[in-house]
Amino acid sequence: MRTHKCGELNKDNLGESVALCGWVHKRRDHGGVIFIDLRDREGLVQVVFNPETTDTFAIAESVRSEYVLRVEGLVRDRLEGTVNPNMATGEIEVLVSHIEVLNESETPPFPIESEIEVNEEMRLRYRYIDLRKKAMLEKMKVRRDVTRNLRNFLDAQDFFEMETPILTKATPEGARDYIVPSRTHQHAFFALPQSPQLYKQLLMMAGMDRYYQVVRCFRDEDLRADRQPEFTQLDIETSFMDEDAIMAIMEDMMRNLFKEVIDVDLGNPFPRMTHAEAMSRFGSDKPDLRIPLELVDIADEMKDVEFKVFSGPANDPKGRVVALRIPNGSKLSRKDIDAYTKYVSIYGARGLAYIKVNDRDGGLEGLQSPIVKFAPAEVWEAVLEKTGAQTGDLIFFGADKINIVNEAIGALRVKVGLDLDLLEGKWKPLWVVDFPMFEWDEKGSRWNAIHHPFTAPSCSEEELKADPGAALSRAYDLVLNGTEVGGGSIRINKTAMQATVLGILGIDEQEANDKFGFLLEALKYGCPPHGGMAYGLDRLVMLMTGSSSIREVIAFPKTQSAACPLVDAPAVINEEQLKELHIKLHKPVVKEEA
Repeated sequence: MRTHKCGELNKDNLGESVALCGWVHKRRDHGGVIFIDLRDREGLVQVVFNPETTDTFAIAESVRSEYVLRVEGLVRDRLEGTVNPNMATGEIEVLVSHIEVLNESETPPFPIESEIEVNEEMRLRYRYIDLRKKAMLEKMKVRRDVTRNLRNFLDAQDFFEMETPILTKATPEGARDYIVPSRTHQHAFFALPQSPQLYKQLLMMAGMDRYYQVVRCFRDEDLRADRQPEFTQLDIETSFMDEDAIMAIMEDMMRNLFKEVIDVDLGNPFPRMTHAEAMSRFGSDKPDLRIPLELVDIADEMKDVEFKVFSGPANDPKGRVVALRIPNGSKLSRKDIDAYTKYVSIYGARGLAYIKVNDRDGGLEGLQSPIVKFAPAEVWEAVLEKTGAQTGDLIFFGADKINIVNEAIGALRVKVGLDLDLLEGKWKPLWVVDFPMFEWDEKGSRWNAIHHPFTAPSCSEEELKADPGAALSRAYDLVLNGTEVGGGSIRINKTAMQATVLGILGIDEQEANDKFGFLLEALKYGCPPHGGMAYGLDRLVMLMTGSSSIREVIAFPKTQSAACPLVDAPAVINEEQLKELHIKLHKPVVKEEA
């Protein structure tokens, strides 16, 4: 139906007869000559209708925005003074000799190209129209290029692309499973995979050596800007490689990806930081290194002050007291500080103390804050010295349980850095390593795995049993600009160690066999050392396109309530389907009105 795409034409095509198909982007009638910007996936081209071609001109008069057209015509130079430098095809136009309306269109529910903000619910309900926007199309192109680049790289490195099952068995991986009832196995259920973790380990046991997959994963969890109930993951596993070798090849892959797709040099090598250092300096295991602000521990300085808000956590083994210096931060108003106080409350902080350093050499008189009176001058001098504060700076303080301080002041560090435009550099990758194996759940009185139960510890089985809380894992996360884009680890490849880890997690032998019997059995038959990594593809594309949400880079995403307005899902199914699945619904109890 067409010889060229709209956005492909240029001066090399002058004099050619072409056939184009696309949508009416804009239509303009200028003194008897009609101009239409015709749009397809590759871009726009101006097509011109001369009133001398009566039939063609009459049809052009009747078309409206988003009509689908096929035109034939001659490529010619635009008239002098009418060249459009903002269009790739802006030097030429097509004088139309024939037009065919392939389909009409009603007025779209919102303009295709406009500065007017459109409600996201509306955009998702009419996603097929929203995707016609140039910005959305460009994001889909980047997503295509990212996937293609990753596949090409891994193919060249002798990886096998292999598929793993979507209908599988529920296994604990940190989130709720989506459950699928089985019609043929009464009272039994499949689960949609949170990841292909166990299958890819089984592939290593089968001798596949190097595996990858661009795979759909599912997690029934509360949603945020970078979360979806179904998402795409680049899943990778290798045999006979330690963590250094895996991280090296993953670095090469990421450098190649960013250079080829968006022409960005990520640097070589990527820096590495232990989990303990990241939490100490930044309060986060995914620190944004573009922001130069750091948390400074001042518990030693605060242990003997009368101010219990500080001295309490300073003397508590589970507490932490930190200072966060904001260069030139004294310009922040009381309104700004109140807004930041409200912000940290989201993370459980009960307040946000601060000091404005109006005169670094002025002693107590040079400090402005309600808390200055609660500690002697030598304490504040020690704090100023330790933080490197200068005249004009502001210092925020956090004092509470360790996790509250880390989350609240760590998040504050990022927000202030972005608000005040303190970023140093555009792209800062980082490997975070030496994660703890477990974290203690006070509420449940049990150990939980930091990554997953199949991650190998860096210590012996005996050391792990003796002190689970001190054990480090052979895990590694790749962080980019404060976002975790991928995570991986060396896996457990021996039955005894796997049983020990499951036991520490409170999974007894019977439960282990019920949930992971196939894995424990497979480990008995010559399982090689192996490890791998998984990348959140949606999150990666979100960063590369500068989008604020992964919904912007997924063709048909769900809302924050895990619904699809486009097809109105989830939806009720009929009684016949329920009967086939051996399911009976219980109606919710309705309280009678008094």
